Amino acid sequence: MAKTLYQLNDNDLAFPPVDCALTEPNGLLAVGGDLQPKRLINAYKQGIFPWFSENDPLMWWSPDPRAIIKLSDLRINRTLRKALKKSPYKVTLNSAFEQVIEQCADAPFRADGTWILPEMQRAYINLHKLGYAHSIEVWQTSNGDMAKPKQELVGGLYGIAINGFFSGESMFYTKANASKFAIVALTQLLSSITVDFIDCQLLNPFLADMGAIEVSRDDFISIKQAAINKKVETNFWKARELYLNE
Repeated sequence: MAKTLYQLNDNDLAFPPVDCALTEPNGLLAVGGDLQPKRLINAYKQGIFPWFSENDPLMWWSPDPRAIIKLSDLRINRTLRKALKKSPYKVTLNSAFEQVIEQCADAPFRADGTWILPEMQRAYINLHKLGYAHSIEVWQTSNGDMAKPKQELVGGLYGIAINGFFSGESMFYTKANASKFAIVALTQLLSSITVDFIDCQLLNPFLADMGAIEVSRDDFISIKQAAINKKVETNFWKARELYLNE
């Protein structure tokens, strides 16, 4: 029996069960609704995320399979390991969320356009203010005035966290390995509270190179729920500098 694409009710935050998602396009579950914080949080709690392009309707997804990085399986190649030892960058947490999401939207390697439209940026900035959206920033010190060295934002990522569950949304880099530094920082941060994985949503070559794999939707929903049930200290996501282990 063919599955039906659900139209969300603007006055109801409910989503259909994720196993109602279409197989083609893979994972499309529903259209419509809005990007208000309560709906977004409700979506992520169920393993659903919004993704749409300009002039498209608002679309909600739960793909099968799902991409994740098991933190114990993060792949750090020889080049990246050497870079980590040299420590060319400063890494921070939640120090420049709006800059990160703007850079992710305008990343020069995103030749096919962006889904991080102005309304998406506003929605995730609101979630950041509410304590659900977080960023990791990678900075490089300029070689200008040594008395007043400037920090240039050269990489970063952002995503949604609900207790121990972190769903990565996007990343960017303008200098070599900068986005990889952000992933390493996030991995080490989450490992400190015994979180097991990062939700990467959809697999791509970059993520696969970092060790991402695909798991079934059912397996993802199971480990996602366990992560959401893991309580996190309220100050865990406070803005601060992060120090990476080599």
